[in-house]
Amino acid sequence: QSYTECILEPLSLPESPGGVDAVESSPYVPCIFCKECYVLAEQNQLLKHMIIEHKLVIADVKLVADFRSYILYWKRRFAEQPVTDFCSVIRTNSKAPLEEQDNYFLLCDVLPEDRLLREQLQQKRLREILEQQQQERYDTSFHSMCMFCDQEFTGNRSVLLNHMAREHAFNIGLPDNIVNCYEFLAVLQGKLDNLQCLYCEKVFRDKNTLKDHMRKKQHRRINAKNKEYDKFYIINYLEFGKSWEEVQSEDDRELLDNLEEDWSDWEEHPVCAVCLFCEQQADTTEKLYLHMQKSHGFHFPKIKSEHGLNFYQQVKLVNFIRREIHHCRCYNCQEKFESKGGLISHMEETKHIAFLPARSTWDQPQYYFPTYENDILLCTLSDSEDAKAEDQSEEVPVVGEDISSLKALKQSSVLNQLLWKENKSQEKF
Repeated sequence: QSYTECILEPLSLPESPGGVDAVESSPYVPCIFCKECYVLAEQNQLLKHMIIEHKLVIADVKLVADFRSYILYWKRRFAEQPVTDFCSVIRTNSKAPLEEQDNYFLLCDVLPEDRLLREQLQQKRLREILEQQQQERYDTSFHSMCMFCDQEFTGNRSVLLNHMAREHAFNIGLPDNIVNCYEFLAVLQGKLDNLQCLYCEKVFRDKNTLKDHMRKKQHRRINAKNKEYDKFYIINYLEFGKSWEEVQSEDDRELLDNLEEDWSDWEEHPVCAVCLFCEQQADTTEKLYLHMQKSHGFHFPKIKSEHGLNFYQQVKLVNFIRREIHHCRCYNCQEKFESKGGLISHMEETKHIAFLPARSTWDQPQYYFPTYENDILLCTLSDSEDAKAEDQSEEVPVVGEDISSLKALKQSSVLNQLLWKENKSQEKF
């Protein structure tokens, strides 16, 4: 293989589609009922307007991952059907005269449609955040200065964060747990420029006093109670509306509660393995093997049995096939194609897909390493029961010594020379 075909960065298999369509970003959010618009940062003003003018109350707004998309969705739905089709009606002053009573409308996740919308928005937000974090993890164009010594850093964000932790005892967490790092550092730098301590958040008269305070009081850390920092940590997006402390305390309680729990009814989460030759996914390996056999003519269990492949050989074979398909190259005749579709058509027509090339081609150490870093198929591979039984019953051959010329062996042995030297040295004494 030529050097131009080397895979220099991690590859990822296609993810399952999901979530709702993204809406065009805008700094303004309209009222659900009228033409009033508010800046996104002033969502409380919009909520106040809808309560006073339209008697609409939205429950648990803080649990809505994308407030603007949520409002736009319900603005469209309320235009299609009456508000009472979606909201619970709450009557206030029910014992007062009729003219003094008011009806308020409650929109909450008790409504299945609302709950589904909130979940989809949360999942979409989580995917976006994870994509952003992944981009920052491998970004080599990072450029920033240390907040404490003005030393300049370029390359990856981890260089600066590790420097501040090591040299200045300022630790804001592992780089891999942080997202939107540029904005995070800008917020912290802004507080220092305003002569504000990052931990106790007191303001000081000059920079030197602030530095002495943070050093002596060991305040070179951020205030974990400050909700302003929550958006910079991945853990706060896992369960929207809950802080990292709440998630952690729930995990701890669950761990204590489940120490002696019966696991007999535990079920494995379904895998989503991807076909070796197309983007078809299946939640079990049996379904995936059946798809590859019927759609492509590749019978993985049969190949595994006929060639007696153990677990490690299966891993190497899967990674080999993944790599060849990625390069649009037939793994039997080595012919290259412009597209993956052309390659698969060729392999199916010529039956090259159904049998393996020489073992020496793919049974190599380089294929221990995954071609795709999120290849679930590798996690489902296992030795067959026949192979295990064969390994256990296989007798280890014992090769006996050739004693046919034992006398000659004694005469030519190197021990004779050692004994001769030992005897000579003893004669001298």
